[in-house]
Amino acid sequence: MRIERGPDWLIVQLCPTDEPYDNMADRLWAVLNQHFVYRLVLEMEYVDFLPSQLIGQLVMLHKRVLKHGGALRLCGLSSECQQALHICRLDQALPNFPSRSEAVHGRELAKMF
Repeated sequence: MRIERGPDWLIVQLCPTDEPYDNMADRLWAVLNQHFVYRLVLEMEYVDFLPSQLIGQLVMLHKRVLKHGGALRLCGLSSECQQALHICRLDQALPNFPSRSEAVHGRELAKMF
C-alpha cells in the first residue's frame, strides 16, 4: 500500500501482493485512526481481480467508515472489477470514479452496468 494524505482525505493505492486480504480492513482502519481522517479513496488500478475475500474486506471497511461519518470511494477499477461489484450489488455502496480527483470531489460516477 502507498498512502498519501490530501486535505481531509487519505488516498491509498492498493498494490497486488501474495499477502492475503484477510486483515486489510483492520490495517486500513488503523491508518485512518492514526491520521484522524475517515474519508478514504482507494486507488485500484493495479488490482486486476476482486476475490470474495477482498470484497468482504471492502464491505467491512465501508461499514466502519460510515459509522464514523466518513466516506469510502474507489477509483481506477477495471471493467471486470466494476462488474464484480455490480453483480454483488455493491456498486452503489462502493462507488468507483475514473480518477482520484473525481473520487475526492464526488463527480462523474463511472458508468454503472
